[in-house]
Amino acid sequence: MINLNGKTVLITGASRGIGEAAAQTFIEAGANVMLTARDLSKLKTIKKDLGDRAEFFAGDISNPNFVNELVDFCFQHFGALDILINNAGTILPIGRIHEISPAEWSNVIDTNLKSVFYTVNAVLPKMIEKREGTILNVSSGAAHNPLEAWSHYCSSKAGAAMLTKCLHNEYFQYGIRSMGLSPGTVATQMQAEIKESGINQVSKLDWSVHIPADWPARALLWMCGDEANEFIGKEVSLRDEIIRRKVKLI
Repeated sequence: MINLNGKTVLITGASRGIGEAAAQTFIEAGANVMLTARDLSKLKTIKKDLGDRAEFFAGDISNPNFVNELVDFCFQHFGALDILINNAGTILPIGRIHEISPAEWSNVIDTNLKSVFYTVNAVLPKMIEKREGTILNVSSGAAHNPLEAWSHYCSSKAGAAMLTKCLHNEYFQYGIRSMGLSPGTVATQMQAEIKESGINQVSKLDWSVHIPADWPARALLWMCGDEANEFIGKEVSLRDEIIRRKVKLI
């Protein structure tokens, strides 16, 4: 396992699924972990389970003022922020373009895309000053393929994937490592919501084909190490058997 003793990671969407699993994985690797999500009670429970090297700051990641407060709190509490994991995401409501209101569509864009910009915008000055940092954005196959009733999700993930490339283009010279992770279908609450919708081929998949949340969590940890440097500026796909072997998932 990669040793992250003394390093601090900020994980968005940390109250469930991939974010919660990543928090546990990074704690086991020795990191300090700052958790954020809207669910205050769940964050309190997770922090209690993780111990003193974990802290939380609850709020709405799609609010840029909250994001600035979050990043400031992370530096105040841990004195550093070395790794940013943009994991927060939503897909609801699932519906065709004419069925979704502008407000509902915009909410998905705000959570899945604009929040990524907000966090990156807030952490970059210190990372530039330190000339070191890792930014990992959780992507999706939906970033590259249109899926029925997912116009908001596909559009937001496509935007976030491009933002990852822009990050690499602008900040690699400052020692900042930017990568995306496309985990495939994961056995999380979001996947249950997709299945319940009954729309498009993803909802028809048997539950047994979905990977456990700790797989992408372990991939995110692996991406923090030198072995993943060949993927800087790119998107790592857990559908790729070669990647799964590199991460030692199979």
